[in-house]
Amino acid sequence: MLAVAMRILFLTHSFNSLSQRLFVELRRLGHEISIEFDINDRVTEEAVALYRPDLVIAPFLKRAIPESVWRHTLCWIVHPGPVGDRGPAALDWAIEEAATEWGVTVLQADAEMDTGDVWASEMFPMRAGSKSSLYRREVSDAAVRAVKLALERLGDPSFRPAPLPVAADGSRGRWRPSIRAAERRVDWSDDSTAVILRRIRAADGFPGVRDEILGLPVSLFNAWPESRLRGEPGAVIATRDGAVCRATRDAAVWITHLRRIEPGREHLKLPAVQVLGADRLNGVPEVPLDPFATLDGDTWREIECRIEGGVGYLSFEFHNGAMSAEQCRRLLTAWERLRRTSARVLVLLGGSDFWSNGIHLHRIEAEENSADASWDNIEAMNDLTRAIIETDDRLVIAALRGNAGAGGVFLALAADEVWAAPGVVLNPHYKNMGNLYGSEYWSYLLPRRAGNDAARNIMGNRLPLGAPEAIRAGLLDAVFGSDTADFAEQVCLRAVDLASAPDLPERLVNKQARRKQDEARRPLAEYREEEMRHMRLNFFGFDPSYHVARYNFVHRVPQSRTPLHLALHRRLSTVSGKGTITRNTT
Repeated sequence: MLAVAMRILFLTHSFNSLSQRLFVELRRLGHEISIEFDINDRVTEEAVALYRPDLVIAPFLKRAIPESVWRHTLCWIVHPGPVGDRGPAALDWAIEEAATEWGVTVLQADAEMDTGDVWASEMFPMRAGSKSSLYRREVSDAAVRAVKLALERLGDPSFRPAPLPVAADGSRGRWRPSIRAAERRVDWSDDSTAVILRRIRAADGFPGVRDEILGLPVSLFNAWPESRLRGEPGAVIATRDGAVCRATRDAAVWITHLRRIEPGREHLKLPAVQVLGADRLNGVPEVPLDPFATLDGDTWREIECRIEGGVGYLSFEFHNGAMSAEQCRRLLTAWERLRRTSARVLVLLGGSDFWSNGIHLHRIEAEENSADASWDNIEAMNDLTRAIIETDDRLVIAALRGNAGAGGVFLALAADEVWAAPGVVLNPHYKNMGNLYGSEYWSYLLPRRAGNDAARNIMGNRLPLGAPEAIRAGLLDAVFGSDTADFAEQVCLRAVDLASAPDLPERLVNKQARRKQDEARRPLAEYREEEMRHMRLNFFGFDPSYHVARYNFVHRVPQSRTPLHLALHRRLSTVSGKGTITRNTT
């Protein structure tokens, strides 16, 4: 491992999940990281001049690094493809072509896109998942391994990065262009369910698959297989919890989200039923599915409950971790039903990719009165959080398989113990969304775990925490497993052990006593009232910062500058040599 701590500049299109994961992993190794959003060449050049980094890493770029930078500073591109793969749609093509193995390569920036010398590459087996899911999990894990390996090699004087192989025609690597919209189209009468799923999954997140449903031009997102329902290929045959089920020639698929296509207008990605509207869906049956139902075959559902070995499990597969008011209320109903079972330990599993990211900003933005919608959503989150806090007759575990942000973090902290997979990243703050104050009883939950001073620091620094850092901060109780799948298996084993542990009754007695003491010291209602007093100003007050930030987020408005809490180099007053940084303390 490289012994000397380095000054590393991240040049990135946005501070996305991969950038955040690398940020926490490299800081853990002792490197100093500053971030600059890729806005234009001049801004990039200025950032390099201010920071004078030892190394520039580009974890997520949409254009080339300027020659004026890579000629004079070592620059690494983190490319989501194996050695020799080139182009902006690497993962899209891998899913489209049903690749069984894929990888991540760390390349040195050069004059031609993705043709630089190779510093490291890591491979992984492909699973049947969406582009976004693979990117957040397998790609991020492989990127961490590859960057760490490249850093080790950077410290080895004998290592020389390998050039890309040159083909017979003189080209280096294999260039794969962006997939055209026409190439992504679905033929409902001819394509199999497997092909349709791959096509929609390969376009997940962006750009979606262009199609027409019931006469409305839309883009399709987030598809799941359905093995029992049948109908005329292409027909909408059912709805469930905001999703639509569409028949294929050999089965059916659920499509949870759509974006309306209208020339001259940019529409939001929203639940499919909301986009299509009641009139178009008139006569299409709603096919509900009980969260406790045992399934035979493939289908889609947002909320699932099961009881095994004295443990009750509650999963909630909400798209991108966003929780609308209606979803929170359905989840609360499921939680109350789970509490009435004989399960002695209750495990909140969240979703496979996200635990929760708090309130549903897209749904709020789509409402006519966004302030009222925001209030309704946060109150529903509060009701759910309080129900978990007040579950004093069972041991409650929050098991985070995926990342969590804002109110989703504090929903997890409502449990007695919080466990996480090793690659989980937490963003336990609200201020990035227009300086929101936040609710979900954070002012009760965070100080009781971290202490008052640490709680203020956590809420104020606006930076992500990796799982080990979250343990040290008191937000997590355990981190284990080699990956997400191994973590999920171990969660079940540990939960069963807790359910049969002889000291469980004593733990519950102590839990009830502590809750009574806390309530006597200050009732939960007072925490909520104080938080919501601040939130009322955020939603209804004179300062529009939250509404502006929400609009920019959901409409993907390009960044005009890098926030100062990320751009360390723009907070410096002087730089004295390569290793000494003097910060402006005024």
